[in-house]
Amino acid sequence: MKQENQIHRLEQSEYTSTNRELIVAIQGIKGSYHHCVAQSFFGKDVKVDECLSFRDLVLSLETGKSTDGVMAIENSIAGSIIPNYAYIDEHNLVINGEFFLPIHHCLMVSPGETLETIQEVWSHPMALLQCKEFLRKYPHIKLVETSDTAAVAKQIQQQKLKGIAAIAGKPAAAIYGLDIIASDIQTITSNTTRFFMLSKHKLNHHTDTINKASLKFLTDHKRGSLATVLNVMSDCKLNLTKIQSLPVIDKPWKYAFFVDVTFDSYQDFGKALSILEIMALELKVLGEYKNMNP
Repeated sequence: MKQENQIHRLEQSEYTSTNRELIVAIQGIKGSYHHCVAQSFFGKDVKVDECLSFRDLVLSLETGKSTDGVMAIENSIAGSIIPNYAYIDEHNLVINGEFFLPIHHCLMVSPGETLETIQEVWSHPMALLQCKEFLRKYPHIKLVETSDTAAVAKQIQQQKLKGIAAIAGKPAAAIYGLDIIASDIQTITSNTTRFFMLSKHKLNHHTDTINKASLKFLTDHKRGSLATVLNVMSDCKLNLTKIQSLPVIDKPWKYAFFVDVTFDSYQDFGKALSILEIMALELKVLGEYKNMNP
């Protein structure tokens, strides 16, 4: 844990050393998991722009309403949030960092409510899915999908709702004065979400701290094209940690590949890029940053 904290401080210092005022766009409201990541990465007092959707988050960055953004990109159980790859690519957002957040779902209610008085559970569909085994124990409870976990907690507080429970993280219960009646109700305990730190501009990371990168590339539509690119990465001592394909909208049956690679030497990464720029039909560096995978 001590080493992880040192890495975190190193990453954060590169954001704050520019003396710029940080306003971080998050998907959701205060108390959401995105808000938790923003506070963990940028500091407890960071200013946030609460966005109802990932599209709103992107617009916040594009219009200059926010300087940076926190965007979930994949979950260890549910997999990739594929539309977010397209948002990053199409809007030329820069990945300046990553953060892995262990997810601990809690069932929370207005003070005085109990499991016996709950008639409905409201939450984001992903949270409901990740807690399905716990919820199956209470077949009388109706499940209602919403856009944000913390927003439900806030709604319960403001409207003094009875018979309604929210699934969200502990910070939401603390912020909105709700009682937690069941903790860690996610089906799989090792549930982690990976987030990207985004902006419209690349930060001047020190190359000796960079050991991970996210790339997008296209290959010829012929046998062995993808394998050839992956072999170049391997020959240049890059470790492929993630690969995701998305269709190219204006080119039927062509696919773009989004990959994450780690490396011990930035020079090895640079060598791979110089070769891939020649081999690939299109190559785009989405971000270079510090590997935070625990």
